[in-house]
Amino acid sequence: MNERLLQYIWQFQYYQQQHLQTTSGEALQILHPGTLNTHQGPDFSAARIRIGQTILAGHIELHILSSDWHRHKHSGDTHYNNVILHVVWTDDGATPSHIPVLVLENRVSALLLERYTGMMQTISVIACHHHLPVLNELAWFAWKERLIVERLERKSQQIIQLLQQNQGHWDEVFWWQLAAGFGSKINAAFFERVAKSIPYAVVKRHRHHLDEIEALLFGQAKMIHTGLKDAYAKTLLRNHQHLKKKYALDTVDGGPVFLRMRPASFPTIRLAQLAMLLHQREHLLDQVRQVNSIEELMRLFQTKASHYWNTHFVFDEPVSQEPRFVGQQMLLHLMINVVVPILFAYGQEKGNTQQKEKVLHWLYQLAPEQNKITRYWKSTGIPNRSALDTQSLLELHTQYCVNKRCLECSVGNRLLRG
Repeated sequence: MNERLLQYIWQFQYYQQQHLQTTSGEALQILHPGTLNTHQGPDFSAARIRIGQTILAGHIELHILSSDWHRHKHSGDTHYNNVILHVVWTDDGATPSHIPVLVLENRVSALLLERYTGMMQTISVIACHHHLPVLNELAWFAWKERLIVERLERKSQQIIQLLQQNQGHWDEVFWWQLAAGFGSKINAAFFERVAKSIPYAVVKRHRHHLDEIEALLFGQAKMIHTGLKDAYAKTLLRNHQHLKKKYALDTVDGGPVFLRMRPASFPTIRLAQLAMLLHQREHLLDQVRQVNSIEELMRLFQTKASHYWNTHFVFDEPVSQEPRFVGQQMLLHLMINVVVPILFAYGQEKGNTQQKEKVLHWLYQLAPEQNKITRYWKSTGIPNRSALDTQSLLELHTQYCVNKRCLECSVGNRLLRG
């Protein structure tokens, strides 16, 4: 037993409630268990109980042992002056005499305790994987809707924090997020650092000249140097040296990862595609905010790397010719991980519910992502038909399963109820 499980049992009243008595033998009835308190003070507030013929309203405190009351130094804490009931798992006879005590040790289902112990002790990341799908499709739908809102609100907070650090400059924050998106998971942090090293005002000033935008990106990433032989690379290097001096830019430490990547996804190709997108789309965030269909949105991001990259994956090493378009999987990644979060955050910050509902609708329309986690969930029989499904299941995995938050999960709740 632990206090979080005890709180859960009390919150949802998962114990045998007939013929309740305090440790002093008085008849007890729980009229309302109270509201879980996540701040300082007793575990539950605004509770109502009946002891004998007397109705009491106030707080309820929970402990594994009744002696924990003194161990936690509640006796001298004014936050606990209005406690009307001390709920404990085991009574070892050490609660202040004026506070009634209820013992739950023999009132909770052995099956609930057994299942909880099993979930906590399993080495599997998804503790309930042997029991899935558990919920019916309607219950999964409701749980996923809650998860996707949690995920987008969490990401929105991260974006709004960046906005606050940047004097409310949405275009600047979008520029950082867009660059990180083009870096995909493995190079996202590096690409974001590159973007942060180039003020968006500089990007806007030079976006009409593709070679200058490319020079800024490749130069700040330290991917061009004097040892390169191609005329294209030498031009970029000269342009970058001029722009770096003009704007007093500091290049980024470290470098991008190439290892175990398909050549079409090399950071050189992604930076070139990002440069072309910036060159082709002026006021991109404004355009993104104004579109109403997912098809129109996808078209905004359809682009390809400049001509040099048709015959190269890296500088100075020619290969057979092929246009380097942004592929469908990359487009899907940008929609899900860049556009949807930034627009949801924009709607959140501006109080625009319609904007938030629009991006949720887009997630229903976008194809499901394919990765190790989403494939696993699909194998368990969980409906997985759209990006909303996969994003909500990723949230479930990373925020609940990995952290063993089974007591806060709809699936865990259903399993424990039996």
